[in-house]
Amino acid sequence: MGLYGENFDRIERLFDTRHLAPGRYRSLGHDQLPLDLEVLEVHAYTSELRLSYDLLDPVTGKPDPTVYVRVYRDARQAEATHYNVGRQWQDVLGLYPSPKVLFGHRLRMNSFLSKWLDYLDIQGHAPHSLARQTTISVEKE
Repeated sequence: MGLYGENFDRIERLFDTRHLAPGRYRSLGHDQLPLDLEVLEVHAYTSELRLSYDLLDPVTGKPDPTVYVRVYRDARQAEATHYNVGRQWQDVLGLYPSPKVLFGHRLRMNSFLSKWLDYLDIQGHAPHSLARQTTISVEKE
């Protein structure tokens, strides 16, 4: 749970999700790669986000990398819920994964999110760098 807490702190420092309405935002960092942040849902204590670069997977045609994040503001936790472009969780884990397999997969997803958020921080992404987008150029899943 410590990793989820660290991811929450990083996400709030980078994007300040408390003040974001549902919609699509874009940020340009020092690496000049456009980062897309889509606020999918906002509830009293949680938000659902999708982070991706404006890069397309050549096979699926969808943004890659992409990670979906659930932010729990009351618990100060952020969890990567899935990140496999073009693949469902059943394709990765099977229909009935053991608790050990499921835990390992969640740990890998959230470690990936942690490292990516660190990179985004180094690249200068911050709440002031987010610009709301009026058109959606990438289809939703």
